[in-house]
Amino acid sequence: MLDAAFVRDHLDAVKANIANRGVTADVDAVLRLDDERKRLQRQADETKAKQNQITDAFKKATPEERAKLKEESGKLKEQVAGLDALLKEAELELRKALSVIPNMTHPKAPVGAGDTANVTVAEFGTKPAFDFKPKDHVELCQLLDLADFEAGTKVAGQKFYFLKNEAVLLELALIQYAMTKLVAKGFTPVITPDLAKVEILEGIGFQPRDTAETRQVYTVADSDLCLIATAEITLGGMHADQVFAEDDLPKRYVGLSHCFRTEAGAAGRDTRGIYRVHQFTKVEMFAFCTPEHSDAIHEEIREIEQDIFLGLGIPFRVIDTCTGDLGGPAYRKYDLEAWMPGRGNGGDWGEITSTSNCTDYQARRLGIRYRPKEKKGGGLPFAHTLNGTAVACTRAIIAILENGQQADGSVLVPEVLRPWVGKDRITAKR
Repeated sequence: MLDAAFVRDHLDAVKANIANRGVTADVDAVLRLDDERKRLQRQADETKAKQNQITDAFKKATPEERAKLKEESGKLKEQVAGLDALLKEAELELRKALSVIPNMTHPKAPVGAGDTANVTVAEFGTKPAFDFKPKDHVELCQLLDLADFEAGTKVAGQKFYFLKNEAVLLELALIQYAMTKLVAKGFTPVITPDLAKVEILEGIGFQPRDTAETRQVYTVADSDLCLIATAEITLGGMHADQVFAEDDLPKRYVGLSHCFRTEAGAAGRDTRGIYRVHQFTKVEMFAFCTPEHSDAIHEEIREIEQDIFLGLGIPFRVIDTCTGDLGGPAYRKYDLEAWMPGRGNGGDWGEITSTSNCTDYQARRLGIRYRPKEKKGGGLPFAHTLNGTAVACTRAIIAILENGQQADGSVLVPEVLRPWVGKDRITAKR
């Protein structure tokens, strides 16, 4: 979250940023609650100072004076307890008000909302030119026996699925491909838990306490756990309440996890096949760094995402995401959108990865700081956090199937995946 002092000192900029993002947040309430917190803190400090004075006076007092001082000390003790309780409540209310204020936004991020406001910054590859009517991934999965959507619905409900045959090998190959590439670039590989505590999700910027109509994550009954929507949650939570030495930064992780999303409010949007589902496998990048390095690492993560999909031979474009489409924690976000020939009428772009620079927004919530080599006074600064999708397997499989399809119904396997898939072409089962 933003710091209350920052909000106070940059009030107009914070309000303008909220308007640009199209969200609702009561900034003036933050100032009122911060004033109340400061008032209670001063009162508590003054009362504790009086307690200390009585303690000092007690040592030199007569027996009669001590009895009076003891009575006065008891009253002050009760006052301190009451003020501490009020202060704790005020701090919680302030944190709640701050938690809905989004991060500030990079000055170059396009202002607006919706696809028309996003800016294409680069385009790679060539869209395939078919001499036949291309199929979408659902038709290809049925033709090549790569998925069973009916069984998925029967077993777990809508938007669940079974992957089969070469689709399974493609998913495993994508994981190996991405992991191998990132380990070679110095990322530490991690397999994360598929569950995390509510406080960790809130620290990353999710709202697991929202109503069922708006909540994006599954909560586990009779516990403080949720199924994670992305390994960003668990990778960020790994170092909650930790202080790094500056020399230990940046830290780069690549995490593998299943991802679970309720897709609340997404009815009717991209519901066909495996584009928007309740469960999928993802390889996620995450970095912790000092503030002066976060912009450069953001560009580094974007270049890695580009490199991965260039290697797969998938045509894609890079989007600088507009302010109205940024998540609360993101300072700046790039999306990679692959060309999907079977999407819509005549093909369309579909998001395959994203990468966000969250500056110190998540670290402030999670208590992640670092100790500078040269201390400049004040408290320890917060680290910056960044995340980026290496491969979301279902979306990547869609792009591979639809772009690699041939006139005879077969699909070419990207050359970089063939060592793991064990073949260069997927054909119909006989």
